[in-house]
Amino acid sequence: MQCLVYKSLKQFDYYLYVNKDEELQRVPNGLRQLLGRLQRVLVLELGSGRTLAQADVAEVLRQIEERGYYLQMPPRTGADIPVA
Repeated sequence: MQCLVYKSLKQFDYYLYVNKDEELQRVPNGLRQLLGRLQRVLVLELGSGRTLAQADVAEVLRQIEERGYYLQMPPRTGADIPVA
């Protein structure tokens, strides 16, 4: 699948992956408002031979097919996890 990857200019380190054929058509308005202005940063082919640094390709493809998008958020660090 050919994907477009957008970077949120409002939320630091948030990236939105969508099917190139659908672009942003299936992305909910609430999510679009949360992310603010989007900048297209990449077009890539996702398939079984592809790897991504911060996500599982199969999961990205599944979510794009089911939801219409995959949202990559910044990785959680130990500082992000509350201590009980």
